[in-house]
Amino acid sequence: MPQPLENIKVVDLTRTLAGPFCTQNLADMGADVIKIEEPNTGDETRHWPPIWNEESTQFLSFNRNKRSLSSQP
Repeated sequence: MPQPLENIKVVDLTRTLAGPFCTQNLADMGADVIKIEEPNTGDETRHWPPIWNEESTQFLSFNRNKRSLSSQP
C-alpha cells in the first residue's frame, strides 16, 4: 500500500527534539527525509543518555526512517 508522502523529499535541518520529532512523523508517512548534521559532532542528541549499543536511544528514536548527511565546510 502506498504511503501518503511517498514521493516527497524533505531536507531536515532540525536539532534536539521538536524538529526531529516532526520530521520523524514525515518519514514515518513515507517521505524521503535527509537529515543534515553538524560536521565532526553530528546531532547533539547522538550523545544523550540512555545509550544502547553505543548509540543514544533518543537519537535512534527521533531519527528512524531517515538518511543522514554531514559535510566539511
